[in-house]
Amino acid sequence: MVETSRTFMGDDFLLDTPAASYLYHNHAAKMPVIDYHCHLSPQMIAENKPFASITELWLGGDHYKWRAMRANGVDERYITGDAPADEKFIKWAETVPYTFRNPLYHWTHLELRTAFGISDILNGDNAREIYERCNSKLADPQMTPRGLMRRYNVEAVCTTDDPVDSLEYHKAIADSGFEVRVLPTWRPDKALAVDDPEAYAGYLKRLSEVSGVEISGFDTLMDALRVRHDFFHESGCRLADHGLGKVICSECSRPEAENLFAKVLSGERLSSENADRLKSAILIELLEMNAGKGWAQQIHFGPLRNVNSRAARDLGPDTGFDTIGDFSGAEAMASLLDRLDRDGKLAKTILYNLNPSDNVWVAAMIANFQDGSCPGKIQMGSGWWFNDQIKGMEDQMDALSTQGLLSRFVGMLTDSRSFLSYPRHEYFRRVLCNLLGSDIDRGLIPVSELERVGRMVEDICYYNAKRYFNF
Repeated sequence: MVETSRTFMGDDFLLDTPAASYLYHNHAAKMPVIDYHCHLSPQMIAENKPFASITELWLGGDHYKWRAMRANGVDERYITGDAPADEKFIKWAETVPYTFRNPLYHWTHLELRTAFGISDILNGDNAREIYERCNSKLADPQMTPRGLMRRYNVEAVCTTDDPVDSLEYHKAIADSGFEVRVLPTWRPDKALAVDDPEAYAGYLKRLSEVSGVEISGFDTLMDALRVRHDFFHESGCRLADHGLGKVICSECSRPEAENLFAKVLSGERLSSENADRLKSAILIELLEMNAGKGWAQQIHFGPLRNVNSRAARDLGPDTGFDTIGDFSGAEAMASLLDRLDRDGKLAKTILYNLNPSDNVWVAAMIANFQDGSCPGKIQMGSGWWFNDQIKGMEDQMDALSTQGLLSRFVGMLTDSRSFLSYPRHEYFRRVLCNLLGSDIDRGLIPVSELERVGRMVEDICYYNAKRYFNF
């Protein structure tokens, strides 16, 4: 047997120095969780029903696991298909030993330990036993959606909601007296989806119905969106999210926008250039709405969506067939932020780049639009999607540190549909503490500043987000 100096996932997992261990255990670990961007179902939180099985809780909607299972040769029937729950779980367990060096290996075992108290290493041999042990624990009334949020010391979450959503479940949660704040986030991506006139017409019909505004042109589109924006604000929303592929900021006058929108309403497909012009006009008005309400806003950019057309046709969107795009976005982002800033309509903004090669320009970009109105008004978002693993998080924080102020960073989020994803906050916190602890160990930060660094850790893990979003 080979001897090692560290045990797998021990108390000092990912913590390589005494300073790192001190920072994590004495500062990071105790902080509550503010999960300001996730895709949890408000309905599931409102209804708070027990989970049918660990398969529902763990594999339902988790395209990270689905991608790994496909790569391991698992048939789609055991992934998104109609296979029994226990068989799906076993196929995932058989895949786990093949995920060494993938963050799924760590996430899987962190979730087993923190939620179920199971420290066994999951594989095909013990899959059925662990399946039954997990299901037995899920019978505990404290293992419901709300119970898991309490278990992980969650203080607030922001879900992701379309302008046409009724927000009825958010109201039900608030009226129930549940102590965790569950707030909506305005996500109007479908209002920009002008590339497919037929699908867009269906969305506009729904938007007209819920807003009470007949959408007959560009101006009435914005009127309808403004009605819903007001409704979201009245419902407690203070955060917007805008998902883009490439960053867009094309010149488009109001008459041009009206003309292009009329063409889309007539069923005409716009050229790529004209579609970007119309999208830019809509996006800028939406970003100005956010500033007018004093909201913060997030801009996610860089994915290529549904690149496997056969799989997208058969399984639909958000099933694990998106990837990292390679777009040149710095110039467009500078133009977009400059236009808003010039007009006094640049809200608090968080930029998330999916392509890690964009890290340094994004970190440099945000410094150009800090205006002294609050610390860290323009933020570089945490390592997102394909980057929320050790190297991705380290690279994001290294870029932010060298170009700006890591100490003002608003920290981690799950970006997840799973109630078992909160250990990703622990994962991030350990990586953060290890970075800072290593700097102390190397003499790059004076050891006499250890307690100040500890307060910095607490800020990044919790207080910065609490202040930034006014929670």
